Amino acid sequence: MTDRLGHKQTAALFTLMVLAREVENPELESIVGFRLDGKERRQLNDLNLVASWKRGRLFAHELTERGWAWCEDEMRAGEPAPTSVRSTLASAMYVVLGGLEEYLQRKNLRLADVFAPEVKMAAEDVESRIRAAYGKLARAPRDWVGLAELRAELGNVPVADVDAALKELSRSRQAHLVPESNQKTLTAADREAAIRIGGEDNHLLSIEAS
Repeated sequence: MTDRLGHKQTAALFTLMVLAREVENPELESIVGFRLDGKERRQLNDLNLVASWKRGRLFAHELTERGWAWCEDEMRAGEPAPTSVRSTLASAMYVVLGGLEEYLQRKNLRLADVFAPEVKMAAEDVESRIRAAYGKLARAPRDWVGLAELRAELGNVPVADVDAALKELSRSRQAHLVPESNQKTLTAADREAAIRIGGEDNHLLSIEAS
């Protein structure tokens, strides 16, 4: 891991991590109260943790792949880097970050899975992904497939886009959504993946052959 950084640079890196996009100095200042300039910017650029470039007279910054990895390592540190001033709020933040890091490890997720902005997909693309995922999971034509398994197979397709596509497939009678008849068999994942239509939660999907 790269050597620990000062609190200001660490704050800049974590802010860029959460925003997960290009950020100009005025916006950064409005969020954390400072601009990333001078030797602090140059050090982060030299360490290849942050990429910076000029937009007119303003600097813009974005976290690099190495910067994402640094943030993951820093979350495991458990406490802020030593300084002459120790903030109780900063210490508490590292407790929260450590808990988040443990959760990511349990779920086999990366930081980018949490903070990367979702990209809106075309409805046709989402439907195609749903049909492809269903085809992999169904053991026979028109077989019933659990929505929890379907969503896991779809990966990072936005939940709202999947729900909209499933509702449209149901309305057009190209697919059927029904509740699990034996509610006692439902897991927490099944309940979380359910889609509510007609006042009831539906857990199973069957798609008509195209």
